[in-house]
Amino acid sequence: MRNVLVTTILFFTLCLGFSAAEAADAPLPLDVVTLKDGSNIYGEVIEMAGGVLVIKTPSSPDNVIKVKWSDVAKLSVNHPIPFHLKEGSILVGTATAGSDGNLNIQSEPLKGSLTVPLDAIGSVNPLIQPPVLYTGSLTGGFSQTTGNSHLKNASLLGDFVARSEQLRLSINGRYVYGENANTLIARNARGTIKLDFFITKRFYWFASAYVENDRFQDLKMRTALASGPGFQFIERGDFNGIFKDMTFYTEAGVSFFNEDFRVADDQSSIRARVSMKFNWPMFDDRITFYHYNEFYPSMQNTSNYYLTMDNGLRFRIWEGFVSGIQVTTRYNSRPAPGTGDTDNLYLFTLGYSFDTTKIR
Repeated sequence: MRNVLVTTILFFTLCLGFSAAEAADAPLPLDVVTLKDGSNIYGEVIEMAGGVLVIKTPSSPDNVIKVKWSDVAKLSVNHPIPFHLKEGSILVGTATAGSDGNLNIQSEPLKGSLTVPLDAIGSVNPLIQPPVLYTGSLTGGFSQTTGNSHLKNASLLGDFVARSEQLRLSINGRYVYGENANTLIARNARGTIKLDFFITKRFYWFASAYVENDRFQDLKMRTALASGPGFQFIERGDFNGIFKDMTFYTEAGVSFFNEDFRVADDQSSIRARVSMKFNWPMFDDRITFYHYNEFYPSMQNTSNYYLTMDNGLRFRIWEGFVSGIQVTTRYNSRPAPGTGDTDNLYLFTLGYSFDTTKIR
């Protein structure tokens, strides 16, 4: 009898444990968004920012539906999220639809509900970015042979961008070195620093400095100081799906262009500067395609120009560790005597990249 009693108690204890676990794992009911035309959207409310409400639902092509906040008549949210009121208060809790365009927010600190008009809500669960965002990478490559051949090659590439609401600082550089049997066969370096001042959300004014050295172009130093307007045509979040992190800008300005040679005569001129940068991270940054160029045509003679261009793919290996393939092309329509007009550089690199941008 005693064994039967113990077995019964254990059985009911296990049943209660399974019931509690199932209750804990039970999914929350779907949020409901009722539009002014009477239609309902079922899913999970992600955020409302800039007058646009985002609902996650598997029935849409991109798993999200975006509607204007002004088109929302009622809202029911079954998971706690922050509601930012226009007057500055923040209420964290669930919400149920009220009457006459109101929302009943159940906030834990209030021990009850607070009725708020829908048009008094400025944002819902907004993604709050730090005041300055930092992105960049540092990658390099090295190879060496010994024995019958003595070949050594090394390369180092780096880029860094710091972006606030009104300013963007961009720095990138590259160094390449090569020798064969202790004889120098390649050595060049390049660097650009640029500051953008955003006058509007898309339109900005830039100031940049470009420097370059290449022993095998007879070049001690090439310098270009430029300034002019630029426009951010595509910014993160402009599109959905695979295009959501794409960025693209173009610039055009005037530059002072100077070249100091080792043997040839030095020369300087006033030139235009035209540049564009395209960056396309895909599949949650697992693959990134990028293109960047700077074009310096002479304003006195359009047949005299200089172009540098980078095209590449970056692959995320694990966390911030990446590998990359890059092709750099440099073309000088009027090279120093005894040198060619085109240089192509093919790089295979490993390194680390970082991005402090918060991605939901």
